[in-house]
Amino acid sequence: MGCAEQRFTVNLSILFTELPLLERPAAAAAAGFTAVELWWPWVDSPTPERSELDALKRAIEDAGVRLTGLNLYAGRLPGPDRGALSIPGEESERFRANIDVAAALAEALGCGALNALYGNRVDGVDPAEQDALALENLVLAARAADRIGAVLLIEALNRPESPLYPLVSAPAAVAVVDEVNRATGLGNARFLMDLYHLSMNGEDLPSVIERYADRTGHVQIADTPGRGAPGTGTLPLADLLDQVRKAGYEGRVGLEYKPGDRPSTEAFDWLPREARGSH
Repeated sequence: MGCAEQRFTVNLSILFTELPLLERPAAAAAAGFTAVELWWPWVDSPTPERSELDALKRAIEDAGVRLTGLNLYAGRLPGPDRGALSIPGEESERFRANIDVAAALAEALGCGALNALYGNRVDGVDPAEQDALALENLVLAARAADRIGAVLLIEALNRPESPLYPLVSAPAAVAVVDEVNRATGLGNARFLMDLYHLSMNGEDLPSVIERYADRTGHVQIADTPGRGAPGTGTLPLADLLDQVRKAGYEGRVGLEYKPGDRPSTEAFDWLPREARGSH
């Protein structure tokens, strides 16, 4: 895989999960990486104790890696949930309570991207009501991201694995991006282009890249089928990433794949060690 022009960041919520959370940044550094990203680590708490936040901050700083992306509170992930911001009631309130907490952690670590998962459709709730609530919460999140100089990412997932999630195509996610930017006037909402999810949806990936690279704030990869490391499936990730770069995307590429039945340290054979760090 041609990696000379790419910069990578490792998702510590799907890789190195055989280790406790606070040991993962150092493990990523030992594997040669200088950047990491995370789903919201406290599944049950949008507002964890200050001691827990500080411990994670120290672990990342002590490892000498940079946090480049952080999910806002998204419910039980991994698990049945796919976000909280469009769920009326307690989950929406938990999301709102999390915004400033997550933004403060991101700011303290120089993290420039917050990812907001939209949330599943709820039986008995009008989708229009959910969408109105989602816009309210995304506007709040975009404003918080802007205060720390960050972008707000909005992601399309895939229908086979997330059948209740409404944003299961690139156009659907980009439409929300555009709506948030119109509502705030800030222009800091961006598309999270996850090539695994888009491939699982059967989308024309070269066309998606051509149409939306200019509105993309982050790219993530995994191979299909199986969500494994590049080279374990059939997705032409080298060609796709070359196209993304040539289309003008200059950000990092998130490694958000499953290591398979092996330690995470063995799941990077496809990527030469000299290509893992910043360059």
